[in-house]
Amino acid sequence: MLHIDLSGNTLGIQTINLVIAAVLGGLIGLERETGHRPAGLRTNMLVAVGSALFTMLSLHAFPGIGDKGRVAAQIVSGIGFLGAGTLWRSQDEVKGLTTAAGLWTVAAIGMAVGAGLGLLALSATIIVLVILTLMMRFEKTFMRITTARDKSAGNESNS
Repeated sequence: MLHIDLSGNTLGIQTINLVIAAVLGGLIGLERETGHRPAGLRTNMLVAVGSALFTMLSLHAFPGIGDKGRVAAQIVSGIGFLGAGTLWRSQDEVKGLTTAAGLWTVAAIGMAVGAGLGLLALSATIIVLVILTLMMRFEKTFMRITTARDKSAGNESNS
């Protein structure tokens, strides 16, 4: 027997949670979009909203039926397939790992919102944005220093 409680302000709160999931996913998607990366704004928003919606359905639509954690496990698994679609091999390296990991994390953020853990979702979003922006700059700087050091070491050994 399917029971969805739409009384009172529940629908309003649920809708607000979906909007929050969309905004948080959108912030991460916007960062990906501005960097011309795959899985940009719309994809990240859809993953966050879908994950939040599935989480809310598992928690509220089926009271007393089964293990509520099963839906969460299936979200993680399903996003794994979506993330696998962003991976490709180019010569000796695999591309798209950050995009796949980002989609997986955006799904977790959406799930947190759907579970009513909005502050946790916001904290995770901030951490992800720091990782995607500051760590990229750090990697570029580190690689530039390492490459310069390797070239200088190579020139010394060739002399």
